[in-house]
Parts: sequence; C-alpha cells; structure tokens
Amino acid sequence: MPLENPIAFSIGPIDVRWYGIILGLGALLGLLLAIREGKRFGMVPDFFLDLLLIGVPSAIIGARIYYVAFKWDDYKDNLLEVFAIWHGGIAIYGALIGAIIAAYFYCRRKGYTFLRIADICAPGLITGQLIGRWGNFVNQEAHGGPVEESFLRNTLHLPDFIVTRMNIDGVFYHPTFLYESLWNVVGLLLLLWLRRRPFLRSGELFASYFIWYSIGRFFIEGLRTDSLAFNGPAWLAALMDGLWSPMLLVFEPGSMAYGNVRISQLLGVLIILAAIGWIVYRRVKGLAEVRYSDPIVSSKQTTGASSDADRADSARTAE
Repeated sequence: MPLENPIAFSIGPIDVRWYGIILGLGALLGLLLAIREGKRFGMVPDFFLDLLLIGVPSAIIGARIYYVAFKWDDYKDNLLEVFAIWHGGIAIYGALIGAIIAAYFYCRRKGYTFLRIADICAPGLITGQLIGRWGNFVNQEAHGGPVEESFLRNTLHLPDFIVTRMNIDGVFYHPTFLYESLWNVVGLLLLLWLRRRPFLRSGELFASYFIWYSIGRFFIEGLRTDSLAFNGPAWLAALMDGLWSPMLLVFEPGSMAYGNVRISQLLGVLIILAAIGWIVYRRVKGLAEVRYSDPIVSSKQTTGASSDADRADSARTAE
C-alpha cells in the first residue's frame, strides 16, 4: 500500500484518499458486527444499514461542530472555512454526540428503546474506531510528542513501516494512533465477553464502551500535541496532571500549543464518572430490570401484533 501518498486513486477531479477508505472499512465492519448480533434478537439487517446511513453524516456534522466550537477564534473571521472539512478539523467525541442524537430519534421512530440498540452497536462503534485510527497513521496526524527512533524500534519493537511513517520532517513521534487502536482491540474483546454475561443489564454494554474508551483516551490524549484545550483554573489543571501522572513512569507528556486543560481529558473523566454513577444508580433504585439478553421488540410492532390479535378475537366471537 503506497502510504507515502494519502491519495489512493482519483476519479476525474475527485481524489479518493486512504483516510476515507479506512474509515469506510471501519464503518462496514462495525455494521456487520451489529447486523450479526441483531439477528440474535430477530432484527432485520436493513434496520442497521439505515442507522449507519443516518449516523455517519450526523457523526461528521457533530465532529465538525464540536471542533469548530472549541477553535472558534480560528473561524469567526472566515465562516466559509467552517464548511471546509477537507482541510481537517474533526473530533471523535463530537462524532459520537452527533451519531447518538441521530440514532436516538431514529430508534424512537422505529419504536425501539435506544439503549437496547446502543448496546448492540457498541462493539461496532469501537471496531470502527480501532480501524479508523489507522487513517491518522496514513495522514501522519494525531500523533504524540517527539521520541527517539530507538524507543520505537528497540523499546516498543514496532515494525519498520510504522517507524518510518512516524518520521515526520526528520523527527520521530509517538504513534498514538497505534496506542489507541490497540486499546480499542482489547476493549472490543471485553465488550464481546461482557455481552454474554447473564448479569448485564440494558444500557450497560453501551456505558461500558464509553468507560473503556474514555479511560484509554484520557491517558493517550496526554501524549498528543494537537489537543483541543482551554485555560482552566489551576486546581483543575493540577487534577488532570495528577490523574495522568502514572504515565510519567514511561512517557513524557506531549506539549500543548495553548491552554492548560485538554478538553478530551476533562470530558473523558466526566464521562467515566457519569457512566459509573448511572449504572450504580439504576441498580440501586431497581431501574435496571431489563437484561441485555431479553427480547427486543418494537413498540410499533407490538401495537400491530396486538391489533391483529384483537381482530382475530373479534372474528372468533362473531362466529
């Protein structure tokens, strides 16, 4: 694969980039995982295909809005640049927010409980992310701070094609794309194991996905040099640094272009606390009665089935 050229091929004036191909592959494999699990619950593949067709553009819009919102000073004087997404500038948490909002309304329209569908899609989401990060590898972006070549070759024992690609303008960098991709591989295996456990309740696999991803993202984000950030109070910056400090045993933190608090780190901590608190609260209050393994039935299908049963009973009565 000619990674030196980010453009895979061209169709007339349209350039098809490896980044888009890799993201598409991740989305496809995530879709196949959701379809396979959905069949266990009697759900048709078209439901998940439509969900993907709605979710992907919503994720792109959410990712762009999120990024622009936190980099507004760079766009306020050139509003047309807001729409120039091909110039770069998206954020994964924004993509998740956009996709979740779209999926919520789609599930409501189809009569399904959002959390049941989110549980099914959770392994697909993390699969898309673990593959999609290799798009950053091709583009030589979203990397960490400078490192010695010997660290990549002799300490991490990385293959030559990765080490070579991490040499950007004569400087070697942390392959944070690889760290996150491998973290997500372990997360996928964890989710696949959890979803067959009898103790799992509705929504908890989706929450587990967020907990796992956010833990990894918190620590990996500290290595990056392109983080969205802001100037927060000293105590908050000290708290984030303190939580990240175990990484100092092996790694040096990536330099920050501005601000003292990385947004993804702060959001990751908040998501972890919120997800754990939500699981505990529902368990304690007896609100987590529905198990992951329970049947999934659309309320609209149920209504239709009830109406058919009522008409059948009326016909028998008339006879």
